[in-house]
Amino acid sequence: QVELVESGGGLVQPGGSLRLSCGVSGRIVSINAMGWYRQAPGKERELVASISKTTGITITYADSVKGRFTISRDTAENWVHLQMNSLEPQDTAVYYCHAKVVERVNENHYWGQGTQVTVSS
Repeated sequence: QVELVESGGGLVQPGGSLRLSCGVSGRIVSINAMGWYRQAPGKERELVASISKTTGITITYADSVKGRFTISRDTAENWVHLQMNSLEPQDTAVYYCHAKVVERVNENHYWGQGTQVTVSS
């Protein structure tokens, strides 16, 4: 059983910062990738940022967050963090942690429960 636990969401004013964290626990052989997605009301879930290590380290950001958000991973502790600066009202969404986890021989996808981020004055 693999579990993802998220923390760090909340209400912040425009221009403010928040840090999201996600920890992965369970019977894990390795984690090939971790990342954050978000879903705003009435919109589809979209990739915000991801960090993978299948062939070297690859970091991907959505164009809308480049230069404002930074993803990092603590591989020793199976944690991924998303530092969000210069937040804008359009960043308001439920943010979901995602992980590609190798259990025994198969790679499976797991999601966190979601954490609300609201940017409003």
